[in-house]
Amino acid sequence: MKLLLLSLGWALPFVSCFSQVAVPRSTTGITLTPVGGGEKRVLDDYLYNPTGRSLFIFGTYAADFNAIEYVQRLRYYLPILRSECGVSKFGLVLNCQPEAALALLETVDLDMSEVDVFVDNTGEAGKKFGVERGWLPENRDVNPFLKLFGMLWGLGAWATLPAVIGGYIGNPFAPQPWIEDALAVGQKKERWPSNALEISDDGTVRNKFDELPLVGSWPRRPLELATLRLQSMIGISLKNWKELAPDDQALDAGVLTQLGGCIVVENGETIFEWKDPGICAVVDFESMIKKLKKL
Repeated sequence: MKLLLLSLGWALPFVSCFSQVAVPRSTTGITLTPVGGGEKRVLDDYLYNPTGRSLFIFGTYAADFNAIEYVQRLRYYLPILRSECGVSKFGLVLNCQPEAALALLETVDLDMSEVDVFVDNTGEAGKKFGVERGWLPENRDVNPFLKLFGMLWGLGAWATLPAVIGGYIGNPFAPQPWIEDALAVGQKKERWPSNALEISDDGTVRNKFDELPLVGSWPRRPLELATLRLQSMIGISLKNWKELAPDDQALDAGVLTQLGGCIVVENGETIFEWKDPGICAVVDFESMIKKLKKL
């Protein structure tokens, strides 16, 4: 529904909540249900990784802008995080039922053999981690869709409007190569708009945004990200709304307005932490990778 209300916008890079704090400060008491069922996992135990760093994403509900972008970015950046940043374990929790999580991952072609996926229909893991919960999270008498509408104007989510505007104006300085990868996945799955790229039989891609006058050489061209969001809105969220939307239990728990975040853990400490400050304002993986390389 956020996709329907926002239509085209997406995120500008933001200053992240970078920190070096002990894991228990943000993850103590969190348990997770594997998407395939079985016993719950204690997050602190899961994050222990003797072979390297662990990255864990606190997603949102499956039809949500933030959840879709997290999995699109993770699909592209996972090999880079593994080879250049020492991350060898990747986890993701989505605030939905298992069927919805699997449907979302299939739409973006995320390799589940590379990522441990968990589900948390009421978003308890994210709440304990301390994600932002949007506007009036404790007011159960207010319609959740009205709360969401307020968030579109920055109420309880200050970064939403800057994030939306960023999808239109582009960025002449900060590259975001994951956008082209996500557009290509969408076009191969016949999602509209389907004319941003020309994909040859051998997989070679020609990005038509490269041909824009004056701004075609920008690392992120104007409207490029907005085109991807439109594709995601129509071809993922709206087309699959019945499969991906939050159920009544999730709506009662406030997941419609709950935002997400992520952490990277090494040797029992959180070396990187991010909590979404608005709709569409997910972590900038490019900035995260630069910071992880310095540690």
